[in-house]
Formats: sequence, C-alpha cells, structure tokens
Amino acid sequence: MSDKVSVKRARILLVEDSEADVRLTKEAIKESKIDIGLDVVNDGVAATDFLRKSGKYKDAARPDIIILDLNLPRKDGREVLADIKNDPDLKRIPVVVMTSSKSEEDIIKCYDNYANCYITKPLDLGKFIEVVQAIEGFWFTIVEIPKK
Repeated sequence: MSDKVSVKRARILLVEDSEADVRLTKEAIKESKIDIGLDVVNDGVAATDFLRKSGKYKDAARPDIIILDLNLPRKDGREVLADIKNDPDLKRIPVVVMTSSKSEEDIIKCYDNYANCYITKPLDLGKFIEVVQAIEGFWFTIVEIPKK
C-alpha cells in the first residue's frame, strides 16, 4: 500500500531553465506524500505553448498550479505571468513565482499581475526542498483549487 496522501493526482507545471533547480524540485516531489505529476518546460515560449496546448503540447494536461521562474530565455517569466492572468481560460490557475530575484520592483510587478505568491529561492539545498514541499502541502492539502 502506498504512503501517498489519498488525493486526486495533482499536477504542477514547473517553468524553470536551471537544470539544478529542476532536479531539486523533482527530488522534493519524489519525497512528497502527495501524488504529484510534474511537467517541466525550460523557457517562457514553451510555457505559453504548453498552457495553450499548442504545437507539440497539444495533449498537455492542465496544471493545478504553476511554479514560475522570472528569468527565462525566449520569453521572460514576467511576460508569461501577465499572459496567464490575462487569459480567461488560464487566469484561475494559481501561479507561484519562485525566483532568485529579491527586487522590490519584481515583487510588486508580480503581485500587480496577480501572482498568487512570490518566493525567493533559498540557496541552501535542504531549504530549497523544504520550500517546494511547503508549496505542495499548502496548495494540495489546504487550499481549494478550481478545476477549470
């Protein structure tokens, strides 16, 4: 018998260009008691295509939450956030901005564009895993998320 929490399978879209951060996030999810499916895209254009089920992502599953880095190639995470929150089909998907930026300007701009929360990535590996697990626990065991 699995020790995973008995919830409907949850899905996260991780928009992250750092392979090290992707590996750490996967490690944290592997240790989670929540049954989570993780999809990863490495740039802002791919994130938009994934969410709009465009091109090679035509069969992509709708994520329950999005973890979004700001400093992305091809299309900046700030632009991706604005696109998500201005799209009637996507705007209710919670977006957790998780980035290395501590800039007050970035924080304000993200909240102005309706980010659901803003987290500065911890530099300590153990803390990074704790943060990812806290995100999972909060969004998938405490909060009610709309399915559409």
